[in-house]
Amino acid sequence: MTEKMDPRTEFLKNAMSRRGFLSAMGATGAAAALAACGTSSEDSASEASGPTEQTSGENVVWANWTAYLDRKKGTYPTLEAFQKESGYTVDYKEDIDDNATFNGKVEPQLQNNQYTGYDMVTLTDWLAAEWIRKGYVAQIDDSLVPNKKNILPALLDVSFDPGRQYSLTWQSGFAGLVWNKERVPDGLKTVDDLWQEALKGKVVVLSEMRDTMGIILLSQGVDISQGVDDAQFQKGLDELKKQIDSGQIKQVKGNSYLNDLKNEQAWAAIAWSGDIFQINAEEGDKWEFVLPESGGTLWSDNLLVPTTSENMVGAEAIMDYYFDPKVAAEVAAWVNFICPVQGAQEEMEKIDKDLANSPWIFPTDEILSDAFVFAPLTPEQDVKYSDEFGRVISG
Repeated sequence: MTEKMDPRTEFLKNAMSRRGFLSAMGATGAAAALAACGTSSEDSASEASGPTEQTSGENVVWANWTAYLDRKKGTYPTLEAFQKESGYTVDYKEDIDDNATFNGKVEPQLQNNQYTGYDMVTLTDWLAAEWIRKGYVAQIDDSLVPNKKNILPALLDVSFDPGRQYSLTWQSGFAGLVWNKERVPDGLKTVDDLWQEALKGKVVVLSEMRDTMGIILLSQGVDISQGVDDAQFQKGLDELKKQIDSGQIKQVKGNSYLNDLKNEQAWAAIAWSGDIFQINAEEGDKWEFVLPESGGTLWSDNLLVPTTSENMVGAEAIMDYYFDPKVAAEVAAWVNFICPVQGAQEEMEKIDKDLANSPWIFPTDEILSDAFVFAPLTPEQDVKYSDEFGRVISG
């Protein structure tokens, strides 16, 4: 008889593949798709190429998502420490609101081998896989990133980048339901609860297709980790269109959905896990986050250096710095997403014992059993579904 793999190990090994939830502490079959989230074996790094020479300089421009790095009084403490220790300056830009719009902004330059304005970017698995496949990503010089050895073993051989030659996981997390506890005192348990009359015009959902559609499809009984067909996708899309056309859904947004929650333009949302813990810490314990009874989604984001980067060496220095367990724990303590660095939980014990035991940062089997990674789409499906989703959310 074959020995059964620990579900946590299985989760990570198969699931490490956006904002795509991972941690060495948690693993189930659903989470196992994380490493390969949104990718297929065809999305191989073998087609990618790097720049002809290493570039370096004093400044590094890093594109990331909103609320995705430790922040205090308008500064980023770990980034300030990096700059002081390394001598580099970092122009840190929260320029990624969602993958599709960011890709549309920079891909023309990448296609023409021109500088995009960024030396390092943070992309969700499916787009990271696409960039690697298209040759937009430079190969990491492991000698300059010795802390790469600290990546969780299960994350090292993801389907879109075996051995992590071109990418390193930044964070992972869930998409689920959030609500304003004052405005929605009874809370939310199911996706159908979003469609109640009391919330009409007060709902916002994510512009990340795999998260919003994934959660809707799960509510319709579709196991998104096993693949989605045209009929299933269309049924889920019909539901989304119905709720948008009726005015139930007020907005479809990327990371800027947080502003709608803060100013109470939205009372409920399909949202990302760590974001909610952050705004609760900043503005009071006003919001609650759960995975729907039918399940939430799992995702991962990755650090990559475009081939057109003007400071690859500086970008690699940042990668190495943030894969130090102590630094990784500092970031995880603030962002409350899942940390991909071995030893970070032990370091978290020194910062906050409650956070070190948080199932949202270091997930339990119970939570992971309710989370699913959207199975890889074929290139044809990706184009078709993305186009159809885009038409619906754009009105």
